[in-house]
Amino acid sequence: MFDAHILPWAKSVTAHGGNVSKSALAAGFTKGNGHTLNFVDLCSCFGNTTMATIYGMSYNAIRENWSDTTKCMTIESTRRIPVNITGIDISEPALEYGKTTGLYDDIICSNLNERSTAEFDKVKQVMGDADILLSTAALVYLDLDTIDTIIKSFADGGDEKKEGYILVNFLNPFALEKADDTKKILLKYLEFVGSRATRHRRMSELEQRNYPGEEWSLLELWVLKRRS
Repeated sequence: MFDAHILPWAKSVTAHGGNVSKSALAAGFTKGNGHTLNFVDLCSCFGNTTMATIYGMSYNAIRENWSDTTKCMTIESTRRIPVNITGIDISEPALEYGKTTGLYDDIICSNLNERSTAEFDKVKQVMGDADILLSTAALVYLDLDTIDTIIKSFADGGDEKKEGYILVNFLNPFALEKADDTKKILLKYLEFVGSRATRHRRMSELEQRNYPGEEWSLLELWVLKRRS
């Protein structure tokens, strides 16, 4: 979904500036006028989804990244587009890992369900400045009021409303009422672009007893964008 709906747009509006890294040159990028996008990984943990989307790493490449304590300290790939990456999570060790390895440029450690903190105020500002927001397997853990505030902040687009995209997912058949409420919030503020469902994993025996007739859990992916 990222490669189909977001990456082509991102490539069309970006160009590396004068300061092109060696890794970017090796990947075939050239100097240009320069336009860096703001990419936010919400509830980012150790950054696997950023590796998959921004770095274009496959499942096996990410597994290899985590194969030992030495390899995991070097991301064996390059960013496919020029972006400033902000990782937001409740886990300070996860964020510090991302910062140390260069996976994240900026980090915010925050319990997002505590909305009166200075960190949450910073999160809202970052959302307004974001061009791309990614939140996978995460929204289910957030209060609906938190989701509403974050999505509204993104939709408002900061001081200068600009085109921007969100990729989120839902895990079916779990927490369906929460998923429906979250979808209503997304559609309240954003324009729907596309969706896809794919098999995630075979459900455990206990899960199959709790959800009769279900054998597989499904990932439902949504892409939305700011309204013009």
